Parts: sequence; structure tokens; C-alpha cells
Amino acid sequence: EGSEDHGEVSGGSEEQGEASGGSKGHGGKARGSQATSTAEQKSRTTSTTEQKGRATSTDEQQGRATSTDEQQGRTTSTDEQQGRTTATDEQQGRTTATDEQQGRTTATDEQQGRTTTSARLGRKPPKGGREGPRVCTCFTGFYQKMASTKEKLIAHVSTEQSVGCTNKVTVVGVGMVGMAAAVSILLKDLTDELALVDVMEDKLKGEAMDLQHGSLFLKTHKIVADKDYSVTANSKVVVVTAGARQQEGESRLNLVQRNVNIFKFIIPNIVKYSPNCIILVVSNPVDILTYVAWKLSGLPRNRVIGSGTNLDSARFRFLMGEKLGLHPSSCHGWVIGEHGDSSVPVWSGVNVAGVSLQGLNPDMGTEKDKEDWKNVHKMVVDSAYEVIKLKGYTSWAIGMSVADLCESILKNLHKCHPVSTLVKGMHGVNDDVFLSVPCILGSSGLTDVVKMTLKLEEEKQLMKSAETLWGVQKELTL
Repeated sequence: EGSEDHGEVSGGSEEQGEASGGSKGHGGKARGSQATSTAEQKSRTTSTTEQKGRATSTDEQQGRATSTDEQQGRTTSTDEQQGRTTATDEQQGRTTATDEQQGRTTATDEQQGRTTTSARLGRKPPKGGREGPRVCTCFTGFYQKMASTKEKLIAHVSTEQSVGCTNKVTVVGVGMVGMAAAVSILLKDLTDELALVDVMEDKLKGEAMDLQHGSLFLKTHKIVADKDYSVTANSKVVVVTAGARQQEGESRLNLVQRNVNIFKFIIPNIVKYSPNCIILVVSNPVDILTYVAWKLSGLPRNRVIGSGTNLDSARFRFLMGEKLGLHPSSCHGWVIGEHGDSSVPVWSGVNVAGVSLQGLNPDMGTEKDKEDWKNVHKMVVDSAYEVIKLKGYTSWAIGMSVADLCESILKNLHKCHPVSTLVKGMHGVNDDVFLSVPCILGSSGLTDVVKMTLKLEEEKQLMKSAETLWGVQKELTL
């Protein structure tokens, strides 16, 4: 724009020159020349303005072009990104395909492995390359040895089978022992339904209401009671605690005749409404009354069990722990035979953590023992009499013992307990006598008996206990 202004100035000089010339020559001609020059200048100005307009238009077009190029650049960038994304997807697709191929290869290897194993064992692989569970042949000899040991250890009594009962438990007799057993069973959450039966209606109703009012704190939602035995229908386990109460100084055997008469009414009614049940006898004298229940019920021996020396053994282990300063669960020992006065402590089996105490003290349990371990068993025998002297009856310990036995049956634990069962043919016993020996309990009742290895003196004591019981049983009228 500056150069064009200078041109206009130069033009002006020329016009002045011409004007000077015009002053020498024709004046009209000079004026005509000036008019022409002015028109040319206007023409130049118009041309310049048009050029500026064109330049501006060109710049706008270039701006639009630039904007378009930027948009195209962005588009190109987006396409590149999409291209990269597509490439990544393709790579992932290739990776997935590779993984699938590797998976097929692995599956093929596993099938080949099975085929190789089958070939090694001399078997043809089944169709589809799959085999069922199998036992490694290298352990066959081991299992055979274990089976032999098991046969030496355990005498099979019954085969387990489902009898279609729910976990309903009935307690017959709502005295101190019966209610302690009922509460212990409820607190261990063992049953779907608890039924109570007794001939004393008012006490029965009161005990049932008292338990029902605590249902909020229990898992057992159904607690029923009636003197009619129909309330016991379809019980899995029937606990019999009913009977005449043992008086201070009275032996368990002195109770027998009174309680036999009570059982003549109870047992047939139990079997009538629960023919598939397991009867657990707690009433004393428990060994004789278990025999009576077995005879009156007509049930197989595995489904009539006495609570036996399960409590005696618990007392024995407690007193061992007191003497050694250990928890009873760490003290292992068995009391077998009659529940009570003629029970037999198996000193040869007493141990802590597998360490035989008789191995450390060979005189243990004898008159020569300076540590007087024999007194531990004497305290076991006297325990019930001492408790009765102090509070009038026993209840809580036997109640918890009963719940312990019910748990092994209802939960099919296959746990070993010293309970009263028919021991004819064991340890030199030849009569139909029920005594406590280590038994395995499960859902069908008593499934097996452990063949204890007894010392000569221990076996003599057991046979003497059997003779005492048989002498009483012979006089019974069933």
C-alpha cells in the first residue's frame, strides 16, 4: 500500500510538469489531460481496492482450507487411532485364539497322560479319554494290612442303613436326670423335635412350658409333651430315664425289681409308635434294665443300648486330670463292666499322649502302688453316692453323658464310647449279659465293638461282674 501512494505522488509531479507545459501551450489541452489523469488515479484506486478484496477473499479461502486441513488432520489422527485399536483387537484375537489352541493342546496332553496311565496299568482307556476314580495299585498291600488290623481290632455288629426317621428325640421321664438330659440335648442342637413323656401330668406340663419359654434361645423349634405315647411317634432316639429313684446308700441292683415293672409298660409303647428307633436306657440298674428293654422290645441288639460306664469313664478321666494337673481330654482311660460297684478300670490302657502310665509305674492300680492310683477308681465308684448324699440326686453329669451318646448317634460320628451292650461270647462271658465295653456308635445305633486286650486280672474282674449281674437277671420275671 505504501508503494501505491508513492506512485500517486509521482503521477502528481508529472501532472505538474504537463501543467507547466500547458502554460506554455494550449490551456484547454492541459485541463483535459488533468481530467484524464484523475480518472486514471480513481481507476487505480478502485483496482487496488479490488485487489485488497481479492487478497482478503484469498486469505479467507486459505483460512478455510487451513481449517479443513486441520479437520482432515484430526480425522486422519482418529483413523490412525482406530487403526491402532483395530490392530490391538486383532492381536488380542490372535492371543485368544492361541490360548484356545494351547488349551486344546493341554487337554490333548491330559488325555494322552490318561491313555499312558491306562496303558501302564494294562487297561484300555474308555471312550472320550476319561476314567473314573481308581486306587493306586502300589498301596494294595498296605490296605490289605490295614484291613487285617481292623479285623483284629473291631468286631462287626450291624450294617448301617437309613430307617427314614428325622432327628426327633424322646425323653421318657421328666425327673432330675430326664430334664438334665433334655436340656443338654437342646443346648447341643441335636434334634428337630423334642418330646417329653411322664405319668405325672402336672410336672410334665410345667417342665414342657419352662423349656418352650426358652425356645427363642434354642435351635429346636418344636418341644411337645404328653402322657400319651403317641407324642413319641417317629422318634430316632428314645432316652429312658423313668424309674424309681435311688435312695441314699442303696445299691443300683436293689432298684431292679421296682424298675422292671415300670419297663413292662414303657418299652412296648415306645416300640409301638417308633418301631425304627434306637432305645438308650439310663434308668438304674442300667445294665440289667438294658437287658430287660432288649427282651421286651424285640429289637436287634444294636438298637438297644445302655448309658453304661460312659459317665464312669468321664469321672475316671477327670480324677486322673486332677492328680496329674491336666485337662481330662488329655487323660485317656477306660472303665468297663458294670456301671457302678463292680466296674473294672483298665489300668493297662491308661495313657497321656500315648505314654502308658503303667509303663512308667508298673504297680499302678495294685496294692503295692505307692502313689495310690487305686483310690482314683474307688472315688469313681463312690462318686454317685457322695453326690446323692450332698444334693439328694445326680443329674447334670449323667445328663451331659446322655447328650454325648445321642450326638454320636444322630450325627453318625462313629465315635467310640463305653456303653452297655450284649457281651455274650466276649472275654469269657457265656450268658446273655449286658456290660460296658468300648463300642462304636452311628446312625444305626451300635455298629461295632472294639476287642480290648485285657490283662488276666482285668478279665477276671469283668467275668466276676458278669456273674453278679446274671445272678440277678435269673430271678427276674419279664
